[in-house]
Amino acid sequence: MSKKTVMTDIKILRSNARKHIEQGAVTAGYSADRTQVLKLLNEALATEIVCVLRYRRHYFMARGIHAKSIANEFLVHSNEEQGHADQIAERIVQLGGEPDFAPESLASRSHAEYVAGSSLLDMIKEDLVAERIAIDSYREMIQYLGDQDTTTSDMLKVILAVEEEHADELADLLEDKPADLLNN
Repeated sequence: MSKKTVMTDIKILRSNARKHIEQGAVTAGYSADRTQVLKLLNEALATEIVCVLRYRRHYFMARGIHAKSIANEFLVHSNEEQGHADQIAERIVQLGGEPDFAPESLASRSHAEYVAGSSLLDMIKEDLVAERIAIDSYREMIQYLGDQDTTTSDMLKVILAVEEEHADELADLLEDKPADLLNN
């Protein structure tokens, strides 16, 4: 049996829209714990920034016969992670919060670690570990939000799909394991 939704009278919608207009997109219908959502989003922002930095390092440090194509993949992932960070920061502002870009606490707020990796193989593995952490983190956030903040949940679902794609691409690189990856 489907749940019947009662629509609010248009006069009430109009009246409610005029109340607390300084809160922008956050209306009385927002039912999530905004403080907790902002905390989670700032942790996700820190995670994305740490991933951007790690991928950038890997892009510049990749060496060996197979390094060029893998380094290019690192750069693509870095740019996509930067896009995720920008989306998350924008959503934080929409919810009336402030994105936390403070460098001194990025690593402690990030779910993923910044591990440099000493070889191309190590770099791929560390990036894959970070992607797997992001996947589980985003799944948990999406479940936590449920239908209380569909906009944030939908944004995280799109980001999650890209993180899963990154993990799949990195796992494919590990599957082949050319000798050069093992020696560099």
